[in-house]
Formats: sequence, C-alpha cells, structure tokens
Amino acid sequence: MVRCRAGQGRAGRHAQSGLDAATMYSQHLGLSQEPFSIAPDPRFMFMSERHREALAHLLYGVSGGSGQTGSGGFVLLTGEIGTGKTTVCRCFLEQVPAHSHVAYIFNPKLSVIELLQSICQEFHLEPNTAGKAQPSAKDCIDALNKFLLHSHGAGQSCVLIIDEAQNLEPDVLEQLRLLTNLETNERKLLQIVLIGQPELRTMLARPDLEQLAQRVIARFHLQALGAGETQHYIAHRLSVAGHQGRVLFEPAALRRIHELSQGVPRRINLLCDRALLGAWANGLQTVSKNVIDKAASEVFAPEPSATQRSRRVLTLMAILAVLLLAYGSWWAWQTWQSNRPAAQAISPAQPSEAPGAPSPAALPVPEVKPAATVDSRSLLAAASSDINGSWQALGPIWKLSLEAAAPCESATLAPWQCYRANRLSLVQLRQLDRPGIISLQEGSSPAVYALLVGLNTHSALLEIKGQRYRIGQLALAQLWRGDFATLWKVPEGYRPDLADGASGPAVDALAQGLAQLEGRSGDGQPITGAKLDASLRERVRNFQRTLGLVPDGQPGPLTFMQLARATEADRPRLLSDWN
Repeated sequence: MVRCRAGQGRAGRHAQSGLDAATMYSQHLGLSQEPFSIAPDPRFMFMSERHREALAHLLYGVSGGSGQTGSGGFVLLTGEIGTGKTTVCRCFLEQVPAHSHVAYIFNPKLSVIELLQSICQEFHLEPNTAGKAQPSAKDCIDALNKFLLHSHGAGQSCVLIIDEAQNLEPDVLEQLRLLTNLETNERKLLQIVLIGQPELRTMLARPDLEQLAQRVIARFHLQALGAGETQHYIAHRLSVAGHQGRVLFEPAALRRIHELSQGVPRRINLLCDRALLGAWANGLQTVSKNVIDKAASEVFAPEPSATQRSRRVLTLMAILAVLLLAYGSWWAWQTWQSNRPAAQAISPAQPSEAPGAPSPAALPVPEVKPAATVDSRSLLAAASSDINGSWQALGPIWKLSLEAAAPCESATLAPWQCYRANRLSLVQLRQLDRPGIISLQEGSSPAVYALLVGLNTHSALLEIKGQRYRIGQLALAQLWRGDFATLWKVPEGYRPDLADGASGPAVDALAQGLAQLEGRSGDGQPITGAKLDASLRERVRNFQRTLGLVPDGQPGPLTFMQLARATEADRPRLLSDWN
C-alpha cells in the first residue's frame, strides 16, 4: 500500500526530493505537524477519564488527601505498554505543588549505590565523601536525610519518581523501602512514586516484598481507551495538529482502528499515521476500513490463518525434537533467543517539545520587541494593576474594540462576552489554547495582570503594555492562582441553563460541532432541529471527559470554547514557539 519505491507516485517523487513522506502528507492536509507521531509531545496530551483518575490517584497519594504535604510511602501507577503512563506522569509533574522538590529516575537498571547516587544528583546534593573517590551508601543516605529534614523544616515536601520500575532489582526495592523510614514524629519525609508495566504489580505480590507492598498508600492500573474515547483521541490529535475541513476517517475506519489497536494510544498513533500516509500516497480523500486493514498489515504482525498455525505447530514440534536429540538445551536456548519478539521500548518520560512551525492561526498581535526572559520579581514590577488595560489589549486579538472604562460592558461586544474562570491548571490552559488574561500575585500583595499569548512545556509568553516577557512555568506557578479571563463568542440562543429537550441555534451548533469531531457530519449539511435530549447530553459528557471538564452534560462556556478550538480554523491560538 504505502511501500512506494522512489519514483513511484507522490511518495516516490517526494522521496527523490529528500522530503519525509509523513511530513508531506501533513503539509498536504494543512497540518502544522504530524498528528500521530509517537514522540511524547505534551501539546498532544489527551486526558481520558482513566487518565484523569490515574492522575487523581498520584496527586492524592503525594498530597495525602490534604492538598499540602504528603503522608509518605509509595504510590503505584501501572499499565500496559503504550497506554499513556508517560502522559499521566508529565501532567502529574506539572501539578506537583510548588513547594515540592522532585527527583526523577527514568533508568532504574541501577545497583543500590548507583540509585542512591542518582537520587542525590536529582536533588542536587553533594554527599560528604571524606576524601574518598566515590560516596558510599551511608554517605548518600546521610546527605539525603539532612536534606529531607531541612526541607521539612521549611514546609517543603520531597517526591521521588521512578519510571520503568518493573526493572528494579529486589535489593534496590528493599533500599527504597528503607528510605521511607526517614521520618519525623509527624510524617514520613519522602514520597516515592513507582511507575511501571503490569509486572510491577506481580513483583510487589511476592512474599519477600510484603513489607514494601504494605506501604503502598495509593495504586492505579491504567486501562486502554474505550471505543468512544478512541474516536475522541483521534479527533483531538488532528485538531491540535491544525486539521480543519473534511472528515479524514470514515466511521467504519474509526471502529476498525479501535478494534485493531485495542484502544492503546501508541498503537492508535502507529496505525493512523500509516493509514494517512497510505491514503495520501494513493490519492484517496478519506481513510476507509480497507485502508486501515492494509496499514495494520504493515505496522502490526498479521494474524496467521488456522492452516498456517497448524503448519507452524508441526514444524516447531519437528524442530524441537531434532534440537533435543542433536544439540540439547544450549541450541534450544539459542533458537528461543533468535526467535523471541522484539520488545517495544517506552520513551523515557522526559519533557520534550517537538520542533517545527508555530501553532495554526498565529495571534494577530501588533509587532512588539522580542520576548525578554524575566524572573518573578521583574515580571511583577512590569505588570499593571489595571485589568481594563489588559482587556483592551485582548480585544484586538479577537478583532474587537473594547471601551477603556468598562470593556466587558462595551456596546460593541455582542455577541461576544467576557468569561472568567478560576482553579485552572497550566495543562488546562494549554489544552484550551486561547489567549486571555491571568493575574499575578505574591503573598498578600495586590494582584497585577498580564496577557497570556503563548505557552509551551517550559515557559509562558506574557504581554504587558506591548512588551513580551518569557517566564518559566515553575516561576509562573508561584505567582498565578489559577484564574483566567478571556472572550468567547456566545452562540445564538444560548442560555447557561439549557433544559432537557431544549432546541434552537445554540443546540444545533453544539450538535454540529460534536458530529464533526465524531466523524458523523455526513454530507456536510448544517444540522437543524437538534434537541438536547439524553443522547446528545451523553455525547456532551463524553466530550467533556476527554478534555478534563466536569462531565455534567450541560454545555457551558468552556464546552463551547473547546468545540470552537477543535472545529474553527480562523481562531487565535496560543503561541508555542517564539523568539
């Protein structure tokens, strides 16, 4: 299907020109980047209900249910390969309380002393070696204990995260258990998060690790996506990559993707990427079920027929008999080694940012000076206490002119409205992908305001009085309290209390947006006469769940904003790349 030799078809011509075929189909579809790359790009983060539950378990385990400092012990997150453990871990790292110190170990194939040295390095500790070339285990533990006590006295917590924890040796696990003995009279000083494949649960069920298992205070096993979530996952990634316009995957193809991938996100990415490449290379406008089957035959091992399985069994039996008689166990072991399936590698959960073009529909902001990198104090000094000035700066981004005195009551605002939210996270802001106003505050000082125009995994881009400032996410989190204000276009006939059976233009727009995301828009004709019945409310709930919104089935401003983000091309977005 897509195995085009150089010189054959579109893929061949572009191969001769040195261009990557996947990049070419992305450009052909008007995408800013490949939508189904398996690289762990946080901009494509998709939080299903299961992922949110897993995140809640991690946060609860670290906070001990108090929202402040944790109770110590172990928190366990397991899941099959490719189910999104890394995604959850990244989101968790962004929401760890600002007063926490975090050590992250992503290569756990270490000895006890190597692990202790790695933990000290992650916490930026220098053990006292007393003239020795390398610190001993005791040197590391003494330095760690001193650091933990000092952090506790300063009201700070310490978290150790170990990825791929199924690779830990029993003696290393035992040392980790002993580290949780570092404590005061009130609480333990170190919280440990273990992330791994299902074998980790099996390991902790062993009798010799019972003491460690008893110290697990929260655990969650991450399952694959359901059929509906798989469709939302695909729509989400296409939307983030900038897709607008025609439906790319036929409904039967979406159902087949879930069947073949079993709802595992990494398998979905592999299958969709190859299917889009195949459809583009063969001049097809949409991906059908047949295209999916052909793509699966290239990226997944094909299922053998009954006859092939019988022949394989007979052949293996004959070979086994010859090996046992002629060469014995050594040759059998060699054969097993050469025939074993290659293990899939999980990308280490390190923050990464895909290089490439800026986000679709770059902000139409006036030309300003290049962004200046600032610290918290400098940013507070530059920001203004006049929120009306920030609203006036936000208006032109949405092609609106707002009055200076009362911008949110401006006569020129209709059908737009000001919207304010609180208790949002940086993950939710990046997912909303919408310019807006945030407040900055240190301690009990008065709040000041800035315009958020860009956000990526490392820093935020703020605009204050026409000047852009870049600040790291950690520094921003210390000043920002979770509030966000923006402008949104209110659908005609919208009411915040739409009742069961409600109809009208707002409900039609809701049904139209959901149908487009679900690949059910049919001939593209506008939907009219829709009703907010039980079926439509359930579709709204499913959409809300995929985006981390409260799944109440009531279409509020955030629900309509997220629909606009996914379905409207000509809309201002947050920058993700800047000077």
